[in-house]
Amino acid sequence: MKVTVKRWHAIAQWQWDTGTRSDPNTEQEGVGNQTQNDDDEDGDGDVCGICRVAYEGCCPTCKVPGDDCPLIWGECSHVFHMHCLLKWIGTAASKQQCPMDRRTWVTAERKVAAS
Repeated sequence: MKVTVKRWHAIAQWQWDTGTRSDPNTEQEGVGNQTQNDDDEDGDGDVCGICRVAYEGCCPTCKVPGDDCPLIWGECSHVFHMHCLLKWIGTAASKQQCPMDRRTWVTAERKVAAS
């Protein structure tokens, strides 16, 4: 029997590795080793703290999610869309501080575990 595919519609899903999952295979040294806590029960744990859009989506500045809209981690362990944070840091009101905890913003060095 021969089968001819006349039409094909692929579906894919991806998400940023924010390090907030408790899966030991995705844990990284240094940044984001915490597991989900009770604060995430309402489902707000995987959204940018500035624009409130899910990490899997893109910031309001971008048209398409992906590598052109990366995430950025602070040493305080807060995660934001890079464009949201750069826009925030560029304002006088930010005082170069994290928008979540008001500590001086320092971008964390992301260490990738060796395979």
